[in-house]
Amino acid sequence: MDLSSLLLFIPACFALNMAPGPNNLLSLHNASRYGLRTACVAGGGRLLAFSGMIALAAMGLAVVLHTSEYLFLTIKVLGAGYLFYIAWQLWRAPVDAVLATDEQPRSTWRLARQEFWVAAGNPKAILLFTAFLPQFVSMNSATPVSEQFLWLGALFLLLEWAAIAIYAGLGAYLQRWFERPGPRRVFNRVSASLLGCAGLGLLAARR
Repeated sequence: MDLSSLLLFIPACFALNMAPGPNNLLSLHNASRYGLRTACVAGGGRLLAFSGMIALAAMGLAVVLHTSEYLFLTIKVLGAGYLFYIAWQLWRAPVDAVLATDEQPRSTWRLARQEFWVAAGNPKAILLFTAFLPQFVSMNSATPVSEQFLWLGALFLLLEWAAIAIYAGLGAYLQRWFERPGPRRVFNRVSASLLGCAGLGLLAARR
């Protein structure tokens, strides 16, 4: 990939990373409740899911998802169901409980799994990698296509981590505004509503 393609890839990729999807909303919410560090570490679950998707796209296995209507439907229904489950949990979450310090590691692991399954439950993400990343692969380059795909995928993950940090930073900044039960309840229910809408959008998604 030449320099001109790289200069096009970075802003286009970062725009995708910064789109306010369900994972970024989770980072925002997690940071507002558990702090910046916990939200950033939990975002590693999302990066793990995306790494697997990039590997599938690089190996051409995403073609199966393109051609299998039932597989696509199964993944998106499971993914939407999980988003609805998280939305329900947020809607009913207590707002006056204080998270104990000794619960932080367990919560971080739980939040990382949550990030992973939200990302993995979106089949459109695999199709995005299949459609987006190859546009910046040069067939005339001396660098093998697989190696170019590897570098593009690594750069995507790096920019995704930056997006996680930005959303988590915003959530941590808002943390002090939601210390009272009233604003916290409103924030939880707005987040739950947005996640529910994301679930509906995923159900409406087509290949």
